[in-house]
Amino acid sequence: MARWQPNAPERLALAALELFEERGYENTTVIGIAERAGLTKSTFFRHFPDKREVLFGSGTMTDLLVGGIATAPPDVPPLEVVAHALEVIGREAFPAHRREFAARRRAVIAAHPDLREREALKGIGLTAALIEALENRGVPTLTARVTAELSALAWKIAYERWSAPTNTDEFGPLARRTLTEVRIAAEFRG
Repeated sequence: MARWQPNAPERLALAALELFEERGYENTTVIGIAERAGLTKSTFFRHFPDKREVLFGSGTMTDLLVGGIATAPPDVPPLEVVAHALEVIGREAFPAHRREFAARRRAVIAAHPDLREREALKGIGLTAALIEALENRGVPTLTARVTAELSALAWKIAYERWSAPTNTDEFGPLARRTLTEVRIAAEFRG
């Protein structure tokens, strides 16, 4: 692949995923990832600070989340605001053709403690961004926090379901249904 071709971050992520699967996370280097992608080490570092980050992207999810919350219809309950944001994220970040990559990515992350730690930190950052975005809409702090925590759980479950090999649902509607299921489970009085 020529160095000038577009989509360097996607090429690097795919190369990293392949190498992590083949050699393991510990035995994969930034130089190896760059070479597999047909790029240079300096190009890698233009897009990612380290090899852990290559599977997590930049602030794209945070930007999509905050934008989705900001564009949600006015005067809807906080969980509906989040459902709107998750549908935006589904359209922009989780098209059907990315499902196989997502499933492979999940397996690689599950196998490596450093990557699980990074995934957890990203989740904490997204939850914090969600709280702030909801508060910016005028949602009281406690309500924003509870909504964000429930939404983070729903997002995680929806992502696992969406990336399953047998799934054919789009992410947005699946995330909306999962958010409803999590809300119902939180109200369980058994």
